[in-house]
Amino acid sequence: MAQIRTTEEFQDLFDIDANLNRLVKNIELLNYINPLNIAAEKKKFFSSKYNYEPEFKYPKMRFNGYKLHRLFFSQRLERIEDDDIRQLYEDIIYEYSGLIECIETIGQGRRFYFNSLKSFGTPTEKDIENAKFILRFDDSEFDEEMLPMYNSTEAQDYFEEFSKRYDFKYHIKISNNLSAAAMVLNNTQTLVLRKSHKYSLNQLKVLTNHEIGVHMVTTFNGLDQPLKIFSNGFPNNVETQEGLAVYSEFMSGCLTIERLKELAFRVIAVDSLNKGYSFSDTFHLLHNQHKLNRDKAFAITLRVHRGGGFTKDHLYLKGIRNIYKYAKAGNDLGILLTGKVSQEYIPTMEKLTGLGLAVKPKYITDSYKVNNNSNPNLDFILSSLK
Repeated sequence: MAQIRTTEEFQDLFDIDANLNRLVKNIELLNYINPLNIAAEKKKFFSSKYNYEPEFKYPKMRFNGYKLHRLFFSQRLERIEDDDIRQLYEDIIYEYSGLIECIETIGQGRRFYFNSLKSFGTPTEKDIENAKFILRFDDSEFDEEMLPMYNSTEAQDYFEEFSKRYDFKYHIKISNNLSAAAMVLNNTQTLVLRKSHKYSLNQLKVLTNHEIGVHMVTTFNGLDQPLKIFSNGFPNNVETQEGLAVYSEFMSGCLTIERLKELAFRVIAVDSLNKGYSFSDTFHLLHNQHKLNRDKAFAITLRVHRGGGFTKDHLYLKGIRNIYKYAKAGNDLGILLTGKVSQEYIPTMEKLTGLGLAVKPKYITDSYKVNNNSNPNLDFILSSLK
């Protein structure tokens, strides 16, 4: 293994990396984007026969956005001699700046939406075609594992048992203020579970392989790297990281057509933002036109309308398409587990490793070792995505 380089030869790089690490601690977007009053607004929305526009409240920003922008752009990147590494850090600064703008405008309608577009993009026509293709498949077969029957405390026990296959330690928190069933907070190595949610056995399998098997694995691998950008995140890392996480669901044998349809509905919902749909418009699209039950339709609508229009959710489907094709071509998934990294920067990561500025991942996603998927339809769908 290459020796880690912290010598004077790369001192300027390590100084800049350390500066960015100090600055980025406050800008975990997931700390700010989840509404504080979901349950109350959901009740009002259902009581209104789905025509009320929810008024969500959000956590207060705990930093000075303007000052942070200034400090990010004051970094003297010209001190990094290697062109590729300097370009990576320039891209990272623009990425972090975009996240600050997102956080600054949460709850401000279209202002937030346009900032979200800059950071996460919106579905292309090809993405929408892929989503519609998935929605053609039948997912009606009954399976006891799909019945919601486990509360958040039982879910916590399941996560703790699953995590014994890895030797890292993380925190588990149960919260009411969560739009997802579970999520990982990278900065604090915390798994958050939604208190009011009822989990099925299949969903627990999905979430453990997704959240622990990839998101927590890349969190701890990132912390193991000499450069902090691996922990704090490369540009466009969401697409790659979510693709890896859904691929873990596939390889572990718990990905279902129903789950793929959920990712497809997220694409449809994010596209509705581009068309100017209100919260109730998107809900009616999912509930009335696509026949999703009202709780699922509300959950997806909430995910994409929170903040004022959060477009991140379309990246899951694009991510699994790209990772599936990458893995099927025989490429190494390990390099994408070295931290919160992106496929497009693989050549730069290889250069960093060759220079002794990055190390191979300590943890490898457990499910990647053996393909336990037994559903030929899933293989057909994933291989057919454009």
